[in-house]
Amino acid sequence: MVERAEVVVVGAGLAGLAAARTLQGAGLHVLVCEAGDDIGGRVRTDVVDGFRLDRGFQVLLPAYPAVREMVDVAELRLQHFTRGVVADGQALAPPWRHRSALRDLLAFGAGRPRDVAALLAMSARDVLAPARRLKAGGDSTIAEDLARRGVSARTVDEVMRPFLAGVFLDRPLRTSARAFHLVWRSFLRGGGALPASGMGTLPHLLARDLMPGTVRCGVRVTGISGDGVTTDRGEVRAKAVVVAAPEVLLGVPEPDWHAVTTYYYRTSGRPPLRQPTLLTDSGELLVNTAVISAVAPGYAPPGQTLVAASVPERCDTGNELEPHVRTTLAQVYDTSTTDWELVETYAIARALPVMPAGHPLRQPVRLAPGRYVCGDHRDTSSIQGALVSGRRAAAAVLADLHSRP
Repeated sequence: MVERAEVVVVGAGLAGLAAARTLQGAGLHVLVCEAGDDIGGRVRTDVVDGFRLDRGFQVLLPAYPAVREMVDVAELRLQHFTRGVVADGQALAPPWRHRSALRDLLAFGAGRPRDVAALLAMSARDVLAPARRLKAGGDSTIAEDLARRGVSARTVDEVMRPFLAGVFLDRPLRTSARAFHLVWRSFLRGGGALPASGMGTLPHLLARDLMPGTVRCGVRVTGISGDGVTTDRGEVRAKAVVVAAPEVLLGVPEPDWHAVTTYYYRTSGRPPLRQPTLLTDSGELLVNTAVISAVAPGYAPPGQTLVAASVPERCDTGNELEPHVRTTLAQVYDTSTTDWELVETYAIARALPVMPAGHPLRQPVRLAPGRYVCGDHRDTSSIQGALVSGRRAAAAVLADLHSRP
């Protein structure tokens, strides 16, 4: 069977969907081939025993510009985390958010005023400066950048590392400081949130405006030729192919990946915490955790509690770390966890592309005539980067097709 389309997009993750929307909006006939049984790529939500489980550690930053440009944020029905983070029992949040945040910051700063001054100066710059300024200049690791700005090793180890290791899945904080400041900017401007029905809502909103039949799930691309692609269902001839799946990269070296393992627990009795707060622990495992049903009640059946805990840089396929995670959670929540039921474990080896110091914040999306690639490995490793890369790839396709006779 031979089909025809003007553009084939390989992969229905955020980048592929962003590319398809842009191309179809420009009037092109687009076909999206997705090997999985649903869209979303790494941003999916499963329903298990009535619980909504995002695949791995997932938080949406509503201040991401591309999110606001591409979907109606109100339709996500965002449920917000407490602004800030609790690290080793210390609550920290931007002081302009609420009075208690200022009080907590003053208490924190009583013993380390230089750290508070350094973090406030850095945060004010990131919030107020143009984004192009954050992208300009030299680059270093996050650890080097924080030290250069005057943040002590103690505060890095007790506060910044536990939090940022969860965001970037990078315990040593070797991630590009430029990428960190862009994400930090969005975190300060809008905090973190979860869609009421799970992170999988975001890709489905992106796909909603596509014409029926545009996305074909369960269709695996097996080869890319000069005039289209071959799949396990047949051949699709097209003028352009956009690859938005890391495992099919048209000869581009696959990026290095950070891993994460997320454990979901059902608890009995009273919730271990009623506030929608992200907690971190700087111990041996370096766990971040939240009572997800306190953030977004729709993630759990009525009357039940869902707790998530994530361990960055670990891919615990055999649940060998789970007893240690359970022990850590007992310390973090100051409660017994022996009767907590493990609902599901997500051990994700390809969770986030590595962005070391010197990582280009923008890499080429046009590889050859009619051949394009997108994904957060071409921009910043984030939802913002995935969406932007998809639009960039689509813009390159449109420019090339319109330039042809």
